[in-house]
Amino acid sequence: MVFRKLPGVSASGMGLRLSQKFVFLLFLSGLVTLCFGALFFLPDSVRLKRIFLSKTEVQPVTVGSGSENDVREHLKRPKEPEHTRDMTPGKGETKSRKPSVSNEATEERLAGGKAQEDLTVSRSKADSLMERVSDAHIDANSDTFNFKKFQGCLLKPALGRDSGSTADPKTNDRREKVKEMMKFAWDNYKRYAWGKNELRPLTKNGHLGNMFGGLRGASIVDSLDTLYIMGLMDEYNDAKEWVQTSLDLNSNGEASLFEVNIRYVGGLLSAYYLTGEEFFRNKAVELGEKLLPAFNTPTGIPRGVINLGSGTSWSWGWASAGSSILAEFGTLHLEFVHLTELSNNPVFKEKVMSIRKLLNKIEKPHGLYPNFLSPVSGNWVQHHVSIGGLGDSFYEYLIKSYLMSDKTDEEAKKMYYSALEAIEANLVQKSPGGLTYMAEWRGGILDHKMGHLACFSGGMIGIGADDGAPEKRQHYLDLAAEITHTCHESYTRSTTRLGPEAFRFDSGAEATATRLSDRYYILRPEVIESYMYMWRLTHDPKYRDWGWEAVEALEQHCRVESGFSGIRDVYALTASHDNMQQSFFLSETLKYLYLLFSDDDLLSLEDWVFNTEAHPLPIIRKSCLQDEVTEEKTVSE
Repeated sequence: MVFRKLPGVSASGMGLRLSQKFVFLLFLSGLVTLCFGALFFLPDSVRLKRIFLSKTEVQPVTVGSGSENDVREHLKRPKEPEHTRDMTPGKGETKSRKPSVSNEATEERLAGGKAQEDLTVSRSKADSLMERVSDAHIDANSDTFNFKKFQGCLLKPALGRDSGSTADPKTNDRREKVKEMMKFAWDNYKRYAWGKNELRPLTKNGHLGNMFGGLRGASIVDSLDTLYIMGLMDEYNDAKEWVQTSLDLNSNGEASLFEVNIRYVGGLLSAYYLTGEEFFRNKAVELGEKLLPAFNTPTGIPRGVINLGSGTSWSWGWASAGSSILAEFGTLHLEFVHLTELSNNPVFKEKVMSIRKLLNKIEKPHGLYPNFLSPVSGNWVQHHVSIGGLGDSFYEYLIKSYLMSDKTDEEAKKMYYSALEAIEANLVQKSPGGLTYMAEWRGGILDHKMGHLACFSGGMIGIGADDGAPEKRQHYLDLAAEITHTCHESYTRSTTRLGPEAFRFDSGAEATATRLSDRYYILRPEVIESYMYMWRLTHDPKYRDWGWEAVEALEQHCRVESGFSGIRDVYALTASHDNMQQSFFLSETLKYLYLLFSDDDLLSLEDWVFNTEAHPLPIIRKSCLQDEVTEEKTVSE
């Protein structure tokens, strides 16, 4: 290009001015770039980025690369995901509770083990979701749910006629003992670990773990309803104040969708329904909103891990081919239905109903639901079926969804009884010694092992017995009793009279752990859970006697100077403690024991179902609530 000489301007002068302008523009451009770039490093960078990014921009998100050990240190079960931490006690990590992931689960990963899909989240979908979430949050703070109307629809007072006290002095004494255990566990948590997630009673300090995405106070939220129903009001008020003033939901960490839902959302929901305190409700809905981005997958099946700040989600690094876990995505229904009830926003219920729709459509091998499902393709990843870890609470939530709907959710009922029929045909076995147990199914081959987690199934089958086909109702109740008896046997055959993590029925063994890695007990509730349900269904005194055996064993082997601790070997004469007081011990184990020794009208099964963390959620009586609204309108007119 040729520059023509301007009149009155020398070539050197023009060059100088151009150079000055160029430097000025360069400086200005750098300043603007620096200012805009800095916005992305501010604490609330996600919201700021949303301002500047196009709504149609696709953001690549790398699927989690967390190792299996990372996840195990994090998970409680799915019924553990409470699920996946290093399940070998003694390393100081919190043990996973719901689907427990054993070495066998590790072996089930595909070759290459960390096969995970690259996840892309549509920004336009995310923005649409945020708009709906905003609506939900507005609705949650409006008068969409009338607590007094809800109370009027309960058949019995939540706390019973006399706070659940029984007419039998011996039973009341046992109940008071359980209450003392709860106070002891709580007082030590408060003294040494207040605000942390769990107590380490041997070292007298707190534990945060990595499964709650930066959320704190898991033991506090998990204990709210237990403290309340036990009448420990000073302790409850301390917990209530902490939740109101110190539970910060604006965390920016990686959380288990399952664990946050069952412990935090479930705990806040039950606290609201028991007390009517609005901030419990508002926090439950707010936290529920933060979980919604996990559902942004091609199938609507949520991924197992979510960053509560950014909304990014991914699958567990140990899960086969980046799959989602049955017991995780199948254990959201109860809580999300109630979130819709309380917020008047349908998005929560829609998310879990889309899961059910896909599960109804997909082919099931022999009528069974395998544990791993791809959230991308919607196909089963492998054919491993378990009623214990990785599968358990999915089945529990089917029958409880039916019961919680006031027996109007016919789809849940059909799915539950069809699954139970397949379980009976393929998994239920009888040992040479006459013990009934639930085996695991691996592509058509039975593994004659039953996990402690699977022992919840006695109670599950029991509460569903009355609504089965008339000719099978007694059969289901008998099956429930047989499974509960087998789980009791796993306790009585150990030195400590506490049950191992898993027990086998092969090579001459019956209801006994044959592997060193299966011998630990981490204060799990499932066996006691079935005792409680079977007592309420049959009033056979043996269930209360078995529960008292568990109390004595916990006191002898798990109680330490500053709380309760799991043990590494239930067959050892001298206890070796794992230094962890699990939050589910306060939420489930002690609550179920207290209910076992209480009158049936304390949290009556006619009014309440328990989520998989033992948080009571009320049966939704739509007709009653609608009648109340109609009556109010008539009076006002």
